[in-house]
Formats: sequence, structure tokens, C-alpha cells
Amino acid sequence: MEKDQGEFSPRVLGRIGGVLYLISIIMGLFNEAFVRNRIIVSGDATATAAKIRSLESLWRFGIAGELFQLTCCVALAWILYVLLRPVSRDLALLATFFNLVAIAIEAAVQLNLLAALFPLGSAAYLRAFTPEQIYAMTSLSVKLHGYGFGVGLIFFAWVCIVWGYLIFRSGFLPKAVGVLMQIAGLCYLINSFALLLAPTLANRLFPAILIPALVGEASLCLCLLIKGVNIEKWKLKAA
Repeated sequence: MEKDQGEFSPRVLGRIGGVLYLISIIMGLFNEAFVRNRIIVSGDATATAAKIRSLESLWRFGIAGELFQLTCCVALAWILYVLLRPVSRDLALLATFFNLVAIAIEAAVQLNLLAALFPLGSAAYLRAFTPEQIYAMTSLSVKLHGYGFGVGLIFFAWVCIVWGYLIFRSGFLPKAVGVLMQIAGLCYLINSFALLLAPTLANRLFPAILIPALVGEASLCLCLLIKGVNIEKWKLKAA
């Protein structure tokens, strides 16, 4: 056991987790702000299809970046399980299960972004469709990705809430970070259920309601990177 603690120091794990979290946040913001927002034209399927076709390399890079981000998220899920299990092994495991479901859903919905490219290709079977039908198929694939991403966030919202509770109770991480993470989880829940039940309301809430979520996740990221885990208190909990 001592050897394991030497190999996987909680402070070192925390630093690695902070780096992985930072990569995840940067890639998420890049894909949202510089890929999808640049290419997708809201309410205009023709313009969106034209931009996807002209910026196909950027579109594919965004998909690849998102999948790389998700691999970082898997490693981060394990690190936070190891760090938080001394507080409550069962709750840390529950958060990990929710996290893996969220990651799996988000990885699956990337196929919709790939599917948006297929109608814009040069295959012979596409001649059976009119340009308007092709643009509509591309637009529907993009829209389905947005809803699938919202479904994934429902599961990730519970990750944030459970992580926040464990951080608040830990003693080796700041209580304020735990509170901010729980607020982030609530914001994700509100946004995702609004998207499913009242899309018009969701459009009004977004992106303002996600600002507290970004603050919460950024606070945990910076806490792991800069402050780190209080090793003495972590070992006390682990004992």
C-alpha cells in the first residue's frame, strides 16, 4: 500500500487531473466557439451545409478534438475517483458511473457530426436527392448532435453534484469549490431539461445559465493545478 501511495501521490494525481481538466475545458471552448459557432448558421440549412463543405477539415478536426477530449475525461474520472474515495467510496463510484455514461453518450453523438458530412459527398446515390433535401439531412444531423449532447449533460450534471458534495465534505479540497461544482451541476440540469421540454426557453437561457457551470468546473481545475490536494488531510481521510 505504501508503494502505491508513493507511485500515485494524491498531489501528483491532482496536478495531472488539473492538466487533463484544463485540456478538456480548452478543447470544449475551442469546439464550441471556433468550430461549431463559426460553421453552423442558425436557422439556415443551406448556409450551414455550404460552410461545412468549405471548412470540412476544420469540421473533422473539431470531431477529432472532441474525441481526444473525451479520452482525457476518462482518465480524469479515474483520478477523481481515487482522490475522492476516502470521503465516500460508494458516492465516488456513483459519480464515476454517471461520468462514464455521460462520456459514452457524448462520444456516440459525435457520429452525428460525421453523418452531417455524408450527404455533402459525391457518391452516386446522393443524386436521388434534391439539394434542399441534402441540406436538410445535414442540418438534422447537426441538430441531433445538439440534443444528444444535452442528454449527455444530464448525466454529467449528477457527476458535478456528487463531486461537489464529496469535495465539500473532504477537508483536503476547498469547500467553496464543492459548492461551485454543485451549482454547475444544477445549471446543467436546468439547461438540458429546458432543451428537452421547452426549447424556446432553453435558447433564452443559453449561454447565460452555463456561465456558472464554467466557473464551477474552472474552479476545480485551477484548484487541482495551483492549490493541489492537502496530503496530510487526504491521508487522514484515507486512514
